[in-house]
Amino acid sequence: MTTDYERLAAINKDHLWHPFTQMKDYNNSDPLIIERGEGIMLYDVQGRAYYDGFSSVWLNIHGHNVPELNQAITDQLGRVAHSTLLGMANVPAIELAEKLVGIAPKGLNKVFYSDSGATGVEIAIKMAFQYWHNRGVRGKTKFITMNQAYHGDTIGAVSVGAIPLYHDVFRPMLFPSHVIPYPYAYRHEGGEAEALEATLTALRNLLETRADEIAALIVEPMVQGAGGIIVMPPGCLSEMAALCRKHGVLLIADEVATGFGRTGAMFACDLEDVSPDLMVIGKGLTGGYLPVAATLATDEVYDAFYADYEEQKTFFHGHSFTGNPLGCAVALASLKLLGERSMVEGVNAKASFVEHKLAALKDRPHVGEIRQKGLMLGIELVRNKASREPYDWVERIGVRTSLRARELGMLTRPLGNVIVFIPPLASTEAELDAMAHILAESIRNVTEGGSVT
Repeated sequence: MTTDYERLAAINKDHLWHPFTQMKDYNNSDPLIIERGEGIMLYDVQGRAYYDGFSSVWLNIHGHNVPELNQAITDQLGRVAHSTLLGMANVPAIELAEKLVGIAPKGLNKVFYSDSGATGVEIAIKMAFQYWHNRGVRGKTKFITMNQAYHGDTIGAVSVGAIPLYHDVFRPMLFPSHVIPYPYAYRHEGGEAEALEATLTALRNLLETRADEIAALIVEPMVQGAGGIIVMPPGCLSEMAALCRKHGVLLIADEVATGFGRTGAMFACDLEDVSPDLMVIGKGLTGGYLPVAATLATDEVYDAFYADYEEQKTFFHGHSFTGNPLGCAVALASLKLLGERSMVEGVNAKASFVEHKLAALKDRPHVGEIRQKGLMLGIELVRNKASREPYDWVERIGVRTSLRARELGMLTRPLGNVIVFIPPLASTEAELDAMAHILAESIRNVTEGGSVT
């Protein structure tokens, strides 16, 4: 007799195409099928429990099945599930826009909704491009990005991405961008200071010679996410912002992964008092419940589109579910919980606790570096600690370590040889302790004991 799990697994293999997944490899193993969530735990259809150690791809803040968030959706569902923002408005979208402006870096007074981080980036790129066009400046059409940057998977977002594994196959479809080095401290003999200067020098030289053709610089503030959880040296973001202002280039901050307390401040830009011209938010905006993103803009950017109808300066962009009332309602409830429970203020203490719990890993023979900003952590595994020689990709050391963590009761997803630990902000110290123990044991088992094939 076929079990419910076997039935679902067969349908999954027959019909479901998973993102960022080699399906031939995936279909050779038994799939994990999640049925429900409670707190920071997820439960599969076979009744097994797992800590959500990567916040369901970096977006869960409060945990799963949160009564206040559930109720916000239920209440809104009794009013209206969706109403377009094309030429009209709805109550939750208006109220959320006001809340976002109130917590965003100074000057970001306009909110344009979308449904994912990638679409939010696409909007920011098009806004930056058309901003200069509407002002009569025709030459500023190029963008600057950083090495190993990731900003999403739509064509425009990929055009400002710089991770070869993800992006190179699409290169013939993309517009070219200028790429400057990211300040990888460990790759420079002079360490952090030399890495920082190399990045700023590259940006400075580019702006001094090509600013007349550059519309904007896009950056992941303070932490480069998909590139391996790489933390910027202090002062890097603020210096880059200053260079952009000096040379008349817009700054786009991609806060999709770093926003809503993840780095220890409401937004990573706040850590260096940076106010970008455009800021993209998503992931944690709804507490991880529904797909809502937004692109915030300054009045100066907005005013370049504010004109008489016959001037044709309208921003001709939109999505069917833009400003969805259900999503905006749960986002409002999430922001309320963030404030009531002082969750952003509590991140740094929890981050220190995790840092202490994982400190012993630094001495393990195959841990090259532990990178952390707030509750964003990346543990890089290397073949040789002294030389920083990486594991070959075919060894799948990150995948094997994550599978071992699953066996021990925690879910995460690696970035190559980097093990990601991005727990929900609501995690208690006891829960963080348990997850840190699983993480450390998984790394020791796989890199030193070879317990997972």
